[in-house]
Amino acid sequence: MTDGKTIVGLIEHVRLVGKDNEMKVLARIDTGATKSSIDAKLAAELQVGPEIRTAMVRSAHGVKRRGIVKQKVIIAGRHMNMEFTLADRSHMKYKVLIGQNILKRRFLIDPAKDA
Repeated sequence: MTDGKTIVGLIEHVRLVGKDNEMKVLARIDTGATKSSIDAKLAAELQVGPEIRTAMVRSAHGVKRRGIVKQKVIIAGRHMNMEFTLADRSHMKYKVLIGQNILKRRFLIDPAKDA
């Protein structure tokens, strides 16, 4: 911690807490993403939900309407219940993306820090 802020790297181990289970995954830290996202299949595995609303999300693949869920997540020992958009991240290396909605909660990014 530095000045009350938690330091994370570009890739970070996070724990996702589902209804009946918990899963540790590597997540990509992305300061350019407004919202965090989770792979829809991973969310189903964790029994995340229900979907609380939908929103239009702009990505490298264009603009698309996505569902939004509340998800319990633990990052660097900090427990939070945050909103994640549901996305098809099956073709991506990281099934979870941590965006600004979480990073604004007093996180600092150190690109040299290993996961």
